[in-house]
Formats: sequence, structure tokens, C-alpha cells
Amino acid sequence: MRTHDLCKPLTPPLKWAGGKRWLVSHLESLWTPFSRCRLVEPFCGGLAVALGLQPQRALLNDINPHPVNFYTWLQRGLVITGEMCNEQGFYYARRDEFNQLTRNQHAQSQRAAELFYYLNRTGYNGLCRFNKQGGFNVPFGRYKTINYRHDFTDYRFPLQSWQFTAQDFVSLHLKPTDFVYADPPYDVEFRQYAKQGFSWSDQERLADWLAQHTGPVVASNQATPRILELYSSLGFQIQILDAPRRISCTGDRANAKEMLAIKGFD
Repeated sequence: MRTHDLCKPLTPPLKWAGGKRWLVSHLESLWTPFSRCRLVEPFCGGLAVALGLQPQRALLNDINPHPVNFYTWLQRGLVITGEMCNEQGFYYARRDEFNQLTRNQHAQSQRAAELFYYLNRTGYNGLCRFNKQGGFNVPFGRYKTINYRHDFTDYRFPLQSWQFTAQDFVSLHLKPTDFVYADPPYDVEFRQYAKQGFSWSDQERLADWLAQHTGPVVASNQATPRILELYSSLGFQIQILDAPRRISCTGDRANAKEMLAIKGFD
């Protein structure tokens, strides 16, 4: 047992729109019988699930290379020494610097990781959004106060046995016993999370790929009719949960519905 297993789980270091910290309690009962397996997340996002479940081994992937770069620097014991402040002009100057680093092939540098954290904490609503040229384009967030963190060394040991990659999910090499949790971009109009986007054909491609895995699989998505039909047609068991976010277009601002699609637990 690792030392950190006896400690309180670390909180996700990034703000993350659509983060799944609320879902960890639902996943724990599914994960516990397989806790000796490797956890594989094709879309690790804000890292809420991995930090919540605390697997011994994990393959954590995301098509967006910038959070992945930040996490690899956490593995090295990241300490941010540069200035961070909640001021509009400073924010846009740092955003320009970040995009310049990306254009100049320095997106894997420590400075890029530090800037990504700053932009994430200071930009609007924790969004991670890019234009088609790959430029980070989230506007200034206008928070009253922000508690910036500089020292991330307590993440170094918990993350040391986890592997981080940034590639398309089909390039991941799965083992038959891997526990796969997939949380792709939602089946909604806005999907420009990375410059490549995530289309309906990508949703179908993912569902087919997950259905072929011989081990336990859990997939989450917004419970749209076509998502429910897609996963049901591939033999997944479906659970519907009330997500913590609200649907503003309804008069009563009802909870959005979240799908959990499950297979391989027989």
C-alpha cells in the first residue's frame, strides 16, 4: 500500500467544465472489485476520477496535450515561481505568451504548464477551448478573488506510477483486464474542446471501440436520445443519473440527465 493511500485524496488541480468529481461516488462500487486492475481513461480531462479512485496503475490519456503536459510536470514536482494575478491585461498577455509557445513547438515546456494552470484558474468558468488553429481563446474570467497555488509537490508521489499520453483513443493499447472509464465531450452543439473537435462520427467510433473491449467498461455522456440508442444497440446496460448541472432552457431549470453505459461486469 502506498503512503498516500492512507491520506485524504488530492483534489483536482484544475478547474474543469463538466468535471466528474460528483460521479466518483457512483463509480466507486463498480471500481472496487477491479481495484487491482489498471484504470484506463481515454479522456482524463480534469483528473477528478483518477484522483478520486486512486488506482495503483493508470493509463490516462487526453486528445488535448495541454492538460497532459501539466500533469507530467506535476509528476516532476511542479513549483510555479512566476507571477500570477487576477487582472485582465495580465491575463491576455499570458494567453498570448502561451499561444506563442504552442506555435513555436514549446507546448511541452514547464513554462507552458505554468501558463496553462494560470489561464485555467483565471479564464472564464474553467473552460478549455481552442480555435481551429489550436489557439487557446477563453476570455478573462472576472472572478472577485482567486487562490492561486504555487507548490504542487504533494501530487508528485501519487502520480508517479500513472502514465499520461496525448493521442486519439484508438491508439491506446488496452490489456484484456483493463478497467476503462470513458468520458468524451458531450453530445451537444459545442465540442471545440481541442482543435480537432469531436463529431457524432467520433461518438460512434468511440462506442464501437469500447464495445470491443473484453474487460469492464463504463462510459458517461449526456443522455441524449441518440447517445442512449447508440450504447443500447451495442449491448451496454444503461443507467440514468441526475447531473449537478442545470438545463437553463427549461422553465424549471431541471437537472441535466447523465448516462452511464456499463458492460463487462458479469
